[in-house]
Amino acid sequence: MVPNSFSRANLSLKYSVLALLFSAAYGRQYTVVNECPSNIDLYIGGNWDSTLNPGSSVTRYLGVDAGFFYTTTNGGSTNGHSTRAGFYGDGNTYDYYMVKDWDSFNTGMKIAPNHPESNGFCPTVTCDAVTCSTAFDEPPTHISQGSAVPPNPPIYSCPFPDVAYTISFCPFGSFPGDYGRAAPIHPNYNPSKCMDVRGAVYADGTPVQIYDCNGTGAQKWVSNEDFTKVRVAGTNYCLDAGTNTANGVGMKIWTCYDNLGAQEWFASSNKQIIREGTGFCLDLPNGNPANGNQLQTWECANGNTNQVWTKNS
Repeated sequence: MVPNSFSRANLSLKYSVLALLFSAAYGRQYTVVNECPSNIDLYIGGNWDSTLNPGSSVTRYLGVDAGFFYTTTNGGSTNGHSTRAGFYGDGNTYDYYMVKDWDSFNTGMKIAPNHPESNGFCPTVTCDAVTCSTAFDEPPTHISQGSAVPPNPPIYSCPFPDVAYTISFCPFGSFPGDYGRAAPIHPNYNPSKCMDVRGAVYADGTPVQIYDCNGTGAQKWVSNEDFTKVRVAGTNYCLDAGTNTANGVGMKIWTCYDNLGAQEWFASSNKQIIREGTGFCLDLPNGNPANGNQLQTWECANGNTNQVWTKNS
């Protein structure tokens, strides 16, 4: 009878050989996970690959140098000026790394190999802020040459022929830059009522309404001092007035776009939120603070308390 220990070793060897054959035939396995609060467009090697819904993933079998993995969502660009994951291998090296863009840190990222960390090899690495030390400022020009000693970060190595990677966008569940900046917006200094995304449904066309303040993400908004865009914190959805410039147009959220007039606002000195280039203001219909009252645009008028909005933490 063959000893059990020998059988297990033999079986393990067979699995290793199968993994090598599979890797050679189909390429290295990369699984991409979207943990962001909105859809992301995935690019691989400079080409659009797919759109991933929140919580969804996609698996690709590609070469050891598949090109950068990145997304254009939340201010990234198609030319790769975004947070990126890169990989390299030549039979002796099994390297992975991230690159951050100081001008466009659009999303956090995590790379996790399928082998546990050991002696400095195969660590799971995360970069969720532009100040992180786990990513390059520019793509590296030199990659490790393979060694019994792990490379110096921010290059990392997992020296197994069957290595596979999981790449996660928004590993902490939200887009970067919102921490400490998100705040509720109140009608006419009323601290008990908040501007609210109806039902916390983060999707194009969801109405924006008044609701009792409850501290949820549906009532947290991010803007600069002059407002410009008014974005739901942790998402890529903005306050949107649509294409119709008129009284009574219902407010909604929509995917944020640059230079889109329907999403451009500015704050006046008397606390109005005015649609850029128009004479229309964000307005609480009839001044009614009842839950569910959908906000609208209405011709701006000084002294109209239906158009007074305050933002505080």
